[in-house]
Amino acid sequence: MTAPLLLQPHDKDLGGGFKVRRLLPAAKRRSVGPFVFFDHFGPATEQPGSEHDVRPHPHIGLATVTYLFEGAMMHRDSLGSVQEIRPGAINWMTAGRGIVHSERKPERLLDATYVNHGLQLWAALPQAHEEVEPSFAHTAAADIPSLDLQGVQVRVLVGEAFGVRSPVATFSKTIYLDLALPAGARFELPALAPELAIYPVDGEASLDGEPVAQHTMAMLPDGEGGVLTAQAAVRVVVIGGEPLDGPRFITWNFVSSRRDRILEAGADWSAQRMGHVPGETEFIPLPGHPFQVQAPADSGTTPV
Repeated sequence: MTAPLLLQPHDKDLGGGFKVRRLLPAAKRRSVGPFVFFDHFGPATEQPGSEHDVRPHPHIGLATVTYLFEGAMMHRDSLGSVQEIRPGAINWMTAGRGIVHSERKPERLLDATYVNHGLQLWAALPQAHEEVEPSFAHTAAADIPSLDLQGVQVRVLVGEAFGVRSPVATFSKTIYLDLALPAGARFELPALAPELAIYPVDGEASLDGEPVAQHTMAMLPDGEGGVLTAQAAVRVVVIGGEPLDGPRFITWNFVSSRRDRILEAGADWSAQRMGHVPGETEFIPLPGHPFQVQAPADSGTTPV
C-alpha cells in the first residue's frame, strides 16, 4: 500500500502577530478539487485591545469559505452584507468579477476575552463562472445537515454525502465535511469525489493505517476513498471535489485562469474601482511594485 501524500503547514503572519497555518497551495499539491487555498487559524485568544482585524481587501475569481470552531468574526463587504460569523455556520462569498470585504472583531466582543479558531478556504470558480456577479451567502449552523454514521458525528458543510445535501450552493462538485471521531473510531470514507484530502484539526488520525499528524493534510489516491481510524478523539476535516478545469494564477488575493485578468484586477484595486465596504476607510496598497504574477504550473495553481 502506498503511503499517502502528506502536506505540512507553513506559518503565515497576517499582521499583529496573528498567525495561520497554510496547507494550500503547496509545492507538492496546488489544489484539492476546487480548493486552492487552505488556512487554519487559532486557537487564538482575543483580548480587549488586540487588533487582529482583517482590513478591507479585494478578491476576484474565487469563493471564500469561512468556518469557525470557536469565536466570532464580523463580515462586511462591498455589496452591503453585514454578517456575524459564528461557530458551525458556513459563510460562502463569491467574488466573481470582484468584491471587497473585511473581517473584524464584533463590537459586542470588543471588551471580551475569547478564543477564535477556524478555517478559511478559497474555491476557484470554474472558468465559465469566474466573472459572475459577486454575492454573499450565510448558512446557519442549524441548517447544516448532521448525522451519526459508523459511530462518528458527520456534518456535511458543503456538497452531497451519505444521502444528504448541504444547502450551500456551489459552482462545481465540492465536498467539505467535519467529522468528530471518538476514541477508537473506525470510519470508512467512500470516494465522494475524484479528489479528496483529510486534515486532522486537533489530534492525530490514521488513513488506511498510515499515521497523519495533527495539522497535516493527507491526500487520498485520486478516485478512491479510505479508512480513517483514531486512538484518541479527534476532529477531521475532509475536502475535495472535481479537479480544476485548468491551471490558475494566484497572486495576492486574486485567482484567475488568465494572467492579464490578474493584472487588470491589480490596476482596478490601485485605482479604487473595485468598490468599498460601507463605513470602512482603510486602504491596503498592492504588495510589491510592479505588480507581477508567475506562469501557472502544469499541474495546478501558482504559489502565492
